[in-house]
Amino acid sequence: MSRKQQLHRPGPPPGPPGDDTGCTVLHVDMDAFFVSVELLERPELRGRPVVVGGAGPRGVVAAASYEARTFGVHSAMPMSRARRLCPQAVVLPPRHDKYAVVSAGVMEIFRSITPLVEPLALDEAFLDVAGALRRLGRPAEIGRMIREQVSAQQGITCSVGVASTKFVAKLASTRCKPDGLLVVPADGVVDFLHPLPVAALWGVGERTEEILRRLGLRTVGDLARTPVDTLRREVGEAVGEHLHALAWGRDPRSVTATVPDKSIGAEETFDHDIADPEAIRRELLRLSDRVGARLRTAGLVGRTIAVKLRRGDFSTITRARTLPDPTDLARDVYATACALYEVSGLEGVPLRLVGVRVENLMPTGTTPRQLALGEPETGWRQAEAAMDLAARKFGAGAVRPAALVRAERERDTRHAREGRDDL
Repeated sequence: MSRKQQLHRPGPPPGPPGDDTGCTVLHVDMDAFFVSVELLERPELRGRPVVVGGAGPRGVVAAASYEARTFGVHSAMPMSRARRLCPQAVVLPPRHDKYAVVSAGVMEIFRSITPLVEPLALDEAFLDVAGALRRLGRPAEIGRMIREQVSAQQGITCSVGVASTKFVAKLASTRCKPDGLLVVPADGVVDFLHPLPVAALWGVGERTEEILRRLGLRTVGDLARTPVDTLRREVGEAVGEHLHALAWGRDPRSVTATVPDKSIGAEETFDHDIADPEAIRRELLRLSDRVGARLRTAGLVGRTIAVKLRRGDFSTITRARTLPDPTDLARDVYATACALYEVSGLEGVPLRLVGVRVENLMPTGTTPRQLALGEPETGWRQAEAAMDLAARKFGAGAVRPAALVRAERERDTRHAREGRDDL
């Protein structure tokens, strides 16, 4: 849970939904998404504090169940601190491929309602339902239908904010978490906004909040009643204008459908710096496998492969190469990533983090690949498609490259020899 989310009391407010006339913008946000997906396969953990994230000394919380949040655990927190706050928490490693599959199903539900869907992340999106009112009913009814369909088809819950602007709709979905729906009437926006703390406004980070508090501005209403010239002088021309407009509920942005991904990538921070080139190549293989699966799930191919390599002193280099033909195959991504690692000058240098990214994306099928004369079809596309099918049926990691399986068996054997049982 972010700093701003903690400023709002969770749970839907009491009373019937407000008047949704003119409130055609919905913000739909999955509740504790990564944790919710994990609980589909681990129902025995329901009701217990569960944290998804890296378990090592450098691990970070990716998501926390609401039971864990009551102890102060939230996303982006170092896992070491989360364990101190909630030692009884069950820590699960993230499975991004699994989350991508569920996310694709959720977005498909949204697009069955309206083509005007603007995803913000795997677990949230804005919808403009103005064109769906005649077919599906009022905005609040559409919000209820979305919650029912997400629950029935994906087995997880979501919260829906209904408002006349994107900014207010997003605040409303946060206000009614978890598993709630909140309508902010168009003529009730100011009454909704002004009691909130100033940190609820987009653009108010810790530094800006500190400046505003020095001015005695604690609520959105305080800021709204402050002359805009004062805000410009204290926090800057653009930020002052922006905050003053939001404080009065003015947000002219429209829902922008299908914002294309500029790149798809994955990275890993090691528990301890690693210098062994073979271990680095295994990690590049694992990351390439994940990126390839995400590309195929999104229906995208890319031409540029990049690697990120970070030393123990946090100095970071990136290297990239553009391929003759776009690809979504992990095999192609891995081969290029290894070549970039080999020419980086960092082979044998202890690394803290490695990452793989595919850029210059385009929809699959828009750039057919022409085999050279006499070039055989390798069958790798069919093999990776079969891996995707197995992952959807049996879970992410059901089928993996043999090198990764061997590495895990060697690790387990070594830990058994050492008498360790911390896995």
